[in-house]
Amino acid sequence: MRWTDGRFGGKMLNRKSALIGLISCFYFHSTFLTSFVAASSPEPLLGSARVVFQTNYGDIEFGFYPTVAPKTVEHIFKLVRLGGYNTNHIFRVEKGFVAQVADVASGRSAPMNEEQRREAEKTVVGEFSAVKHVRGILSMGRYEDPNSAGSSFSMLLGDSPHLDGKYAIFGKVTKGDETLRALEELPTHREGIFVMVVLSTSVSGISISPYITRIGCMCLHCVYGLIVLLLDTEMEHCEHERSVMKQRLAASAVEIERQNSVQRVRKVQKDPFEQMGDNICGVNRVSATEYLTLKLSL
Repeated sequence: MRWTDGRFGGKMLNRKSALIGLISCFYFHSTFLTSFVAASSPEPLLGSARVVFQTNYGDIEFGFYPTVAPKTVEHIFKLVRLGGYNTNHIFRVEKGFVAQVADVASGRSAPMNEEQRREAEKTVVGEFSAVKHVRGILSMGRYEDPNSAGSSFSMLLGDSPHLDGKYAIFGKVTKGDETLRALEELPTHREGIFVMVVLSTSVSGISISPYITRIGCMCLHCVYGLIVLLLDTEMEHCEHERSVMKQRLAASAVEIERQNSVQRVRKVQKDPFEQMGDNICGVNRVSATEYLTLKLSL
């Protein structure tokens, strides 16, 4: 009868209600604080370096998070400086999800030199962090092994919380959102688990030509006819590096002419379907003389 006399049962119900209310209040407060802290947490500091990928649809500028993923940043930056991403391409575009850059070992249309190959074969330890996968973030691709990231990475085209803590974030797009939007409008088709850019007779994927910038001192070099521009606020001068880059540019000019000669011979010998493979990435090969005349005058 205690549960029906309106007193003991009432007190128990009131206590239960009060306890539930307290727990609910605590949960709401904790959730609110967690959400507030996550939303108001400062964005990781970007380093001074910027890398620009020139695509056939516009430029995309990247900044790096050296305090979040130092080993990843060092690896990617070295590959860019070595010209590893030159003649590479963006092979995958999923609207609202990712645009993915191909692994340099298999995605380039030009052969790699020994130094590029050594760096491209390296893998990076998984530097997973609390940084969120939102539009514009740069995130390393990998296999099931968390420490298998190589040189392929994605530019996020939308928020993807299911990737948080599972893939290494190492930077973000700082300029070129209009280019990302242009990529999202390209026709695609599904190939296995990937959504690939539709092939044409002259383009397989989106060709890229990267260069590095830091506001300040400028140097440039070319690998197989594509530009890499280096600027640095922390360098007072870069005459030595400029000299090295010009030597690489001259050496690359020889390679450009050799590649052009090979392509001319192969195009005569091959049928149109085989020529599609020669034009992979849509790389526009230019005369080495024209290229040197233009770039050495800068």
